[in-house]
Order: sequence, then structure tokens, then C-alpha cells
Amino acid sequence: MCGIIGIVGTKNQEQLVEKGLALLKNRGTDCQKLKTIDRVTFGHALHAIVDFVPQPLATNGKSPAMLTANNEIYNWRELSAKHHPGAKNDSELLLQYLRKKGVTPSSLERLDGVFAFGFYQKGKIILARDLLGEKPLWFSLEGGFAFSSERYVLHSLGFKNVSELNPRSILCYDIKTRKGKEIRRPFFSITPEIAESREQILGQVKRLLIKAVEKRIPETKLGLLFSGGLDSVILAQLVKRLGKKFTCYLSVLEDSSLKDPGDLAVAIAAAKRLGLQLRIIKTSIRGAENNLRIIAPLIGDTNVTKVAVSLTFFKALGQAKKDGCKVVFSGLGSEEIFAGYSRHRDAQALNKDCVSGLLKLYERDLYRDDVISMFNSIELRLPFLDKDLVSYALRIPPALKLSGGRDKAIIRDIAPDFGIPPELAERKKIAAQYGSNMLKGIEKIAKSHGYQHMSPFLDTLAPGVNPRLGALVSTGKDSMFALAAMKRQNYPISCLITIRSANKDSFMFHTPAVELAKLQAESLNMPLITASTKGKKEEELKDLRKALVKAKERYHIEGIVTGALYSNYQRDRIEQIADELSLKIFSPLWHIDQGLYIKNLIKENFEIIITRIAADGFSERWLGRKLDFQAIDELLKLSAEKGIHPAFEGGEAETLVLDCPLFEKRIVIGKAKKIMENSYTGTLIVEKAHLGERKSGR
Repeated sequence: MCGIIGIVGTKNQEQLVEKGLALLKNRGTDCQKLKTIDRVTFGHALHAIVDFVPQPLATNGKSPAMLTANNEIYNWRELSAKHHPGAKNDSELLLQYLRKKGVTPSSLERLDGVFAFGFYQKGKIILARDLLGEKPLWFSLEGGFAFSSERYVLHSLGFKNVSELNPRSILCYDIKTRKGKEIRRPFFSITPEIAESREQILGQVKRLLIKAVEKRIPETKLGLLFSGGLDSVILAQLVKRLGKKFTCYLSVLEDSSLKDPGDLAVAIAAAKRLGLQLRIIKTSIRGAENNLRIIAPLIGDTNVTKVAVSLTFFKALGQAKKDGCKVVFSGLGSEEIFAGYSRHRDAQALNKDCVSGLLKLYERDLYRDDVISMFNSIELRLPFLDKDLVSYALRIPPALKLSGGRDKAIIRDIAPDFGIPPELAERKKIAAQYGSNMLKGIEKIAKSHGYQHMSPFLDTLAPGVNPRLGALVSTGKDSMFALAAMKRQNYPISCLITIRSANKDSFMFHTPAVELAKLQAESLNMPLITASTKGKKEEELKDLRKALVKAKERYHIEGIVTGALYSNYQRDRIEQIADELSLKIFSPLWHIDQGLYIKNLIKENFEIIITRIAADGFSERWLGRKLDFQAIDELLKLSAEKGIHPAFEGGEAETLVLDCPLFEKRIVIGKAKKIMENSYTGTLIVEKAHLGERKSGR
């Protein structure tokens, strides 16, 4: 929609804001302005949708207020009637509304829409954004105070340690004390679960979805990202039924060495069946490579999936811009609220898993999509992330979301009411990066430059842009493999974080051989933060929080890596603490196939031994045993016979990583003893260990 920036506390802040506005020009080509009040400078690049009202906006008088906002408030006329009659658009309303009500969790809750803003009043600058984070906002507290819509802008202006504002936080910066304070906002709830009948729930979802689309239809020319998949088909049918003319856009990669893009034939057939206007933008390998060199620095990330998804709509949005579109619809969000991913079918608590995905959405998808669309001077609108729709969908009984063994059963069941035929309503999800051929294209491009894997190649296009992470490690296989997975995706690991629990039966923390984390950190050449806890249930979370605060302050980490596989108990608590601390959460092993995973550990040259057993089927001989293919075969048999989880997700065993490809040296156990509590429960106590040379070939 727009680009915003603000700076205070530097000598040349007006010049810096001017430079920032030049960098943000694609976000708002209609007008760029800056304003200074009380030595606070705000800037704004306008992308006008509702009237032409340049910002920053300000009030006069003894206590002036100033606003620069990137917003689309759908209930602004209703709020204007109550709080500021005569407002020309949602931004004018927002200034007066915030001046009257203040920036609080309750005042923001009354806003129906998406937003990111900087608001100045009475010596304080307050930053806030919509709860899911559709509109981006970054800030820095070093060298003065600065904020902007895009991260690279602040870096380009010389600000360091730039952080993304957590959508669940309001940041209040006091100009006099030069300190910032965060106020937490409550997130969506999964309770109380909706007790209505299936027919009533289907009817309400249909009404909410129609309303979500209707309120987002602009007066200007509209486009729609279209793959022929269920989500884009539903949006197309709703827009069509609401009488708005629009064009569908699909971007695919075509190359003689690759199969035809899967989305191409499906999208053509769907558009023909539904009578939709479809524009197809075809990209060559050479064109894709040129686009990659723009995209990777633009999104500030070299994660393979993020870059591949960006490629799928980069050219489509470019064509939409040429066609005069200012707004484009996307189906992003449907998978999260209606359970559309394969992992949802195995979820122990489905709606909790949906919430977990929504918490990560601003880091994983929303910033990427926003900067790609605004690079093309287009506002992306996401009806499936409508506040009322999300709030309702998260409380739908899980059985209805996965009815009949189908994912997104709710949406599939209402599709016929929108005139969508069964072959389109029941189409299985194909991720955009696969259906468009873009992922295969990146792989081919990487190999043409001599890279066997995509991540190292992408890192050459935008080195060092991924967020700094801290890794929660326990010395076991899961945390170490998760760390390795993130390193392979170009994420820098700034420190390791270990919790030493006095309670060997802790639900939260691994305890056997945890003291060897010091040797692992030394072998990885990474700093280690160690915290101790008595291991009292729930109380131990306070000790984890202290360790994460220390890691954030000392090493400026922006997120954490966890080795969570299936445990909702651990994941929910870690995610809650991390989100409260505005740390992004990465769990690359979540719902991975356990049998394939443990085999892959060996293929990846992880040397692992078992340090604790606690399940029928095990015996003393398993303690200290190395996990090799023979041991894995036995584990899989035990899994079939005794119900043991192959990766020990039921707490059946604990492990210790002695060596892995990231280690400079391997851990050598000098002395250890086995202590058995009964015939199948025991612990390997490592009494002496040191670092030695790695084995050849590892």
C-alpha cells in the first residue's frame, strides 16, 4: 500500500528520511513527503487507493500528534462516524482515532483491517501493526531510533541490529530516555470450540468469506494470482459473483529439459470452465536467473522455498502492474486456518497447530509477499486472513476440517455453493514452487554455476541477509540436526542455548549428558549460554526465558531453532516464550517422517549414541549403543511390535551426538558407566570426555 519511515535522535535525520523515501519509492509512487515535529521526522511514500491524502498527517496545538501509516482499515467509515466525522479516508480517521483512544491492545482490536504505523505524541513514538503482520515494520534502537517498512532501507541508512516488530507487540519509544518498551497484544484463541451444527458452520464460513472478499474489492483495477487451485478458484468465483471485473495471472517456468509446469494445464482448464480471463506469463531459465538476482536481496532471505515461491508471482505482478492493476488478490492463509498442509493430518491438536502456523506467518510468508508486490507498486490483499474469518475458523472442530480424510474439508464442502465443480473443489494441493516449475529451475541454474545444492548458490546472490538465530541444544540428535538444517539454508547461528535441569524426568528438557554441550559448542566454534533449572513443571520455563533474554541481548539473535518433532507440550511453551520476546521460531523437523529421519541421520554422517532408555523392548545393551543401520532396523521392528516411536518422540530414549559434519572435532568418551533402574530403564553416565580428531571420511 505505502512506504513509511521515521527517525529521531540523529543530526541529519531529515536527509536520512529523504534517502529512505527514495529507496521506498516503489511502495508509493503517487507522492513522497516528510514532516518534522518536535525534532521527530516522519516520511511517507503514498500508494493511493482511497482518495489522495498525502502523509505524514499531523495536528496542531500545544500537544501535536503525527502519523505515518501503511494501512487499509475496512471499518474506517463506521469509526469515523463515532470519532472523527468528516475524515476523507482511513488514514485521517486513524490519526484522530489514535489521538483520542491511544495506542493500546483494546484500541487496535477495534480496527478491522491491516496496518503498520508510526505515531508520535507527547514525546513518544509508538509503533504497531496488524495482529498477523500483513504490513511490515522494522526498527532499530541503535544510533538514535528509526523505523521503516523495509529492513534493507534501515541497513542502507547505516542503522545496525535492525529488528522486525513482532505483530503481537506495541513498541513505545520514549525520546527523552531513549528507551523502548513493548506492550503485548493477545492473539487469536482456539476456545471456546464452536458447538454449532455442521450446516451452521458451513453457512457461517461462507458468509464470512464473502464478506472478507467484498470489503477488500477496490474501486481501482483488480488482479488475482491464479493457479487453478481451490483457494484461487474460490476467490475468483466470489469476485466474479460480486460483479467486479478482474484478470487472473499465472507465472510459470518453461524449459525444454523440464516437464510442463503442472499448474499451467490446470489453470487453463479451470479458467475456461469458469469463464475467467487468464493471463499466462512464461519465464525462461535465463529470465528466472535474472529475476533471482533481484528477488533474493529484495526479500532479504536466501531460503530456497521462500525464493522459489517469490519467483512464482514476481513476473505475474510485473504484468499486473503493466496492465494498470493497483490491487491484486492472493489466496495465502487458507492452508493455515482450514488445515491444508500434510502435517495437519498427523497433528495431535489440530487447531493449536493452525495457531502455530499463523504465529510464524509474518516471518515465513507475509514479508516476502509484501516486498515483492510493493516492488511492483501493487497492494496485495489476502481475504483468507480476514480477522473475523480467522477468529471463527480457529474454533471450528478439527473433525470438520479433516472430514472424510480430506484436508480443508470445510472449504471443499462449500465450494459447490460458489459454482465450483467437483474436479476443482477436490483438487489436491500442489505447492506453488512445484506447480510452476520454479524450484526445478533454481536447481538447474545452481548446477549451471557449479553448485550441487541450491542454498550455497542463493547465498552468493544476497550473502548474510538471513536472520541471526540461537539454537536450543540438548546434546541430542534432534536439536543438532535442526541446527544443521538451518545452517544448510544459510541461516547464521550466533549462539547455542542449553538448559541443565536437575529433574531427570523433566517434560521440557533433555537431561542425560547435557553437560557435554560445552564440548559440542567448542567443536562448532560457537558461544554457549547455559542456564540451570530445578526442573519444576512450568517454573522451569522462567529459566528458559532468562536464557533467551541473555542470548538476545548478548548476541542480538532474531530467532531460535528448536528440534521439535511432534511434542505439542514442548513446542507450545517454547513458541509462547519466544513470541513474547519477539523471537522468530524455526522448527525444521516438525512432523518429519520418523523412520526416514533416523535413516537420514546416518546418511548425513551423524555419529550418535543412546544415553537413556525408558521403554519396554529396550535393555541394558542399548545404553551407549551407536545408532547405525542395524540398530535402526531393530528400532523399526520394536516400533511395529511395541509401539516405540522410531525417533523416540514418546520419551523412549535419549541420545548424544558425538560427531556430525559441522563439528571440527569429535567427542571422545573416556569413561562412562551404566545405571539401570529396572530391566528396560537406565542411563549412561558420561564421567570423562574430551575432543579428539574426527574420523577420516566423515
